[in-house]
Amino acid sequence: FVVLDIRFVHPAPFARAAVVFRFEKEARPRKVFVAFLVAVEHQLISSTMAFVKLCRAASRCAVSRPFSMSSSMQSRPEPASSPSMLDIGTRRIFNEEHDMLREACRRFVEAEIVPHHQQWEKDGQVSREVWQKAGANGYLNVNIPEEHGGVGCDFKSAMVVAEEIIMSGCTGPFFSLHSDIIVPYLSKYGSDEQRQRFIPSMTAGTCITAIGMSEPGAGSDLQGLQTHAVRDGDDYIINGSKTWISNGQLADAVVVVAKTKKEGRAAHALSLFVIERGMPGFERGKNLIKIGLKAQDTSELFFNDVRVPAANMLGEENKGFYYMMNELPQERLAVAVMALAASEAMFEWTREYLMDRKAFGGPLSKMQLLRHRMAKMKTEIACGRAFIDSCIERHDVHELDSATASMAKAWSSELQNRVADECVQLHGGMGYMYDYKIGRAYVDARIQPIYAGTNEIMMDLVSRTVFPN
Repeated sequence: FVVLDIRFVHPAPFARAAVVFRFEKEARPRKVFVAFLVAVEHQLISSTMAFVKLCRAASRCAVSRPFSMSSSMQSRPEPASSPSMLDIGTRRIFNEEHDMLREACRRFVEAEIVPHHQQWEKDGQVSREVWQKAGANGYLNVNIPEEHGGVGCDFKSAMVVAEEIIMSGCTGPFFSLHSDIIVPYLSKYGSDEQRQRFIPSMTAGTCITAIGMSEPGAGSDLQGLQTHAVRDGDDYIINGSKTWISNGQLADAVVVVAKTKKEGRAAHALSLFVIERGMPGFERGKNLIKIGLKAQDTSELFFNDVRVPAANMLGEENKGFYYMMNELPQERLAVAVMALAASEAMFEWTREYLMDRKAFGGPLSKMQLLRHRMAKMKTEIACGRAFIDSCIERHDVHELDSATASMAKAWSSELQNRVADECVQLHGGMGYMYDYKIGRAYVDARIQPIYAGTNEIMMDLVSRTVFPN
């Protein structure tokens, strides 16, 4: 084998990469390598994800041996053992491809999200341009199969993108809701025609999505849903309303849960519909004012005799409940992943503050009481990191069960709130200022135990594994 170690600065914005190829001496990968060099020279690779795909194409061409990373991958420190929990190159569940993606995404966030987030908080929503830039760089629908119109990377890669956004302290762009919670419904249960019609534009960021489950009288209780759809020829007539809908103002397509059967339990009476912007009778209420997530648009949605083509139903009639039960574990895991990442970020912001802040003749980091409180917090975060990474790994190979996902969501979101509370206290008066990231993170954290199923519901689901009969 000829080993080629390629280290370079990628010509596309924000993307640096370092990767090791292992090629057989006279094998076809040489052709891929030449094509790769030409693409770099002429700036034909337009995104980090395009480069990742090229790496994988090279690995598939190998005749005798698959693509392999350098031996340094075999020993990766955990975040708690690194100088900073936010260091790139940690965590055994990841490899150098993920590191490359993380570094590129971090640069993207610093350049395209952080400078604008304060204005977005005033506006109550992010810009459409940032969605399109994210799509152009391959940060949307990362885990959606390429043949369905997505990027085609693994679930771990999708979580890298979600983590990098949340660790920046920016909660406005709900890319993970769009990519990891909503679009999978179209990818898994949509027809070929629906996939071709919707997913490519969703990957490009030109079609933003929302999901309409919660209603004024039915949050976690799907049995209480009142929105209903009645068949009328080749269409369905939908009436009802939804509330607390994330991405509600910007959404171009909303996956709406509606009753298609008057009688019977919700498990046998719910269906999913894609309702598109501009359909007569589809209206949005005001952008709801929340105590946190100020840059994230959250809305009421109203459906007054909305005529939706039967071709916009996802999957089969009255199977919506089963589809949701299949997808909720990934939704809850995504919340858990972001909660843990937020905890690590808040810890690092606080450590930096304590080292810089001078009081009583020296930095606060010299005070034993504060050192011990930070040590306890680090221990809890490290335990959470081990559990959540185990869940990511299991879900990546389709082995994560619903109860474990519920435990992950509940425990991580509660940890996030404990860490936020402790870090605000350690910042003192500065922690109560909205200009400080920790102050914003404190109010942003409070929603985590509530949405994606309240933590009380999570514990009820877990209890069924404790007392199965």
